[in-house]
Amino acid sequence: MKSVPSEYIDELYEVILKLGTVDECRQFLGDLLTEHELHELADRWRVARMLTDGEPYSAIEKQTGASSRTIARVNNWLKEGTGGYRMMLKKMRPK
Repeated sequence: MKSVPSEYIDELYEVILKLGTVDECRQFLGDLLTEHELHELADRWRVARMLTDGEPYSAIEKQTGASSRTIARVNNWLKEGTGGYRMMLKKMRPK
């Protein structure tokens, strides 16, 4: 994979922060990502939610179609990643 200068990555983060509605997000990500990429991201998010709910790998694999490798990767990111999944799961779930 070729390297992208960090200023372009930071600009992408800033652009995402400017999205104000689900519809704006849908439009932007619909142009930015392929349908396959979008589905992969949604699957990872779903897997993260299911893992934090205590679902076993076998149930997650059956319900999502995600590979055990993907599930393990997401589980690793939940435990040892940058904290992004946990931060957003906390924001998305009411107290």
